[in-house]
Amino acid sequence: MENTFKRRIGISLLFVSVLLISAISCKTEPKAEQVEEEVVLWEPYNDSAEVAANSEHKVKRMRYKLIQSKVWDKNETFLPLYSEISKMDSTTYEELKPLILEQDIPSLQKNISDKKFTYEQLVLFYLHRIYQHELDNGTTLNTIVALNPDVLAEARKLDATSKGHHPIYGMPILLKDNIGTSNMNTTAGAMALKDNTTDNAFIVERLKEKGALILGKVNLSEWAYFLCDGCPVGYSSLWGQTLNPYGRRVFETGGSSSGSGTSVAANYAVAAVGTETSGSILSPSSQNSVVGLKPTIGLLSRTGIVPISSTLDTPGPMTKNVVDNGILLDAMMGYDQYDESSVLTGWEADWYDSSDSYSVRGKRFGALNSLMEQDSIYITTIEKIREAGGIVIAFDPPEVEMDGFLNLLNIDMKNDLPAYIQSQVKDTQAVSVKGVADVVSFNNLDTLVRVPYGQARLDGILSDSTTAEGLIEIKKTLQQNGRIFFNEAMDAHKLDAILSINNYHAGYAAVAKYPALTVPMGYKDNGEPISLTFIAKQFQEAKLYELARAFEELTQARKIPEDFK
Repeated sequence: MENTFKRRIGISLLFVSVLLISAISCKTEPKAEQVEEEVVLWEPYNDSAEVAANSEHKVKRMRYKLIQSKVWDKNETFLPLYSEISKMDSTTYEELKPLILEQDIPSLQKNISDKKFTYEQLVLFYLHRIYQHELDNGTTLNTIVALNPDVLAEARKLDATSKGHHPIYGMPILLKDNIGTSNMNTTAGAMALKDNTTDNAFIVERLKEKGALILGKVNLSEWAYFLCDGCPVGYSSLWGQTLNPYGRRVFETGGSSSGSGTSVAANYAVAAVGTETSGSILSPSSQNSVVGLKPTIGLLSRTGIVPISSTLDTPGPMTKNVVDNGILLDAMMGYDQYDESSVLTGWEADWYDSSDSYSVRGKRFGALNSLMEQDSIYITTIEKIREAGGIVIAFDPPEVEMDGFLNLLNIDMKNDLPAYIQSQVKDTQAVSVKGVADVVSFNNLDTLVRVPYGQARLDGILSDSTTAEGLIEIKKTLQQNGRIFFNEAMDAHKLDAILSINNYHAGYAAVAKYPALTVPMGYKDNGEPISLTFIAKQFQEAKLYELARAFEELTQARKIPEDFK
């Protein structure tokens, strides 16, 4: 690990005052005195060869213009915790690997209760992995963009075990960088919000109340991918291009919760939180072979999250397995009086405590004929479900119009972004923009750095003339049509869920405000992940988890990325 930290990649050296290496690399308390020591954690490099290698990529939006950010010095992110991270040597890290890597939350809690490691060591383990991979320009995913400076101190204050606490207690969680935190900036990946300070988002407060440890923040598609048109997913002007651990520059990361998906896949934390308007959790979850839930709108608060659409936005959990996903969802729930869509509703929150195995036997699923005709992995998966006793009915959904979808997003963001800035931004001197028009003007001052792929979607917002009355009608029609798309088969065949692929039908689920849960289904011949997505009616998250857990046990499809074992 020390060699990785000191790797010479660029042209500049960083001199910082650090504790003696001999003191911080052993198990004893470091000496009080400090000396001037040369430490090179990261140096910028020439990424032109990588950019050139992608110039003919078959996916046009993967023909990158740049990989690393033009403005981010990773040392600013990683130096503050360096002396703390150095306390875990490579031997201890390797000993902890089988106890932590790919383990679910109940297993981690049991290992801590059995005194195999502590919450502090759990945090150090993940930080060790992050420093090992993210500071090496040959392995970095450009995914970790901020670290909680207090996380280790918070870990040391926790009880010895989770007994009497919520299962999320002591678990290190990463947040998409559009979710507000009081001790890390909330940027949405945009230069205009580079210095944005906020309070904790509502869901962050719920996590902290239950003892979760906020480990840091992760990259995303800038403005949640409502910025440019046809541009790479996972790119932001502040943090650069997020890369996929299953194939850096080979496979897309999915978006907009790109960092949430890549960081979970690489085992940089127990779990991460993403956000979705239409496909932004489902896409990166499926592209990175992790479990992602887009919950029913209103189940989780949006207060403190940089918005696109108050109609369709929602945060959601992204995890390595179904059990952890339910635990994280439960930990974030709560009624928020400041979110007009927030609901007071319960769900079967104890389902994940059951030791019973789950089965698809007798469950009724809808399979789309169009997918049965085009995807061999989907076809094979459907057969596995049938062989295990599941009842699968193939169907053709009705054709419904989705006209006005873009107008909905345009007008919502035109209204919701100023409302966010007014209510959440603490320093209006640091954040000078007040709305979309200001952001467009700000970006135009330096397009090469701020919007190298353009800002067509923001321009589209400014040119949209949809009226308030028109918007109301669009929302009503889209919700009706989205529900018709699913309900016709669900009602006729008494289906428990409809089975889709990745984020293929995310738009319909979004406007219907229905939950969708994606679970690793396998890998294409070239190694690219692919997932099965379960869609049900409102507030049926518990049912989706039971079905997904049965599917997970049946297939055990997820594999850790080869370079991150």
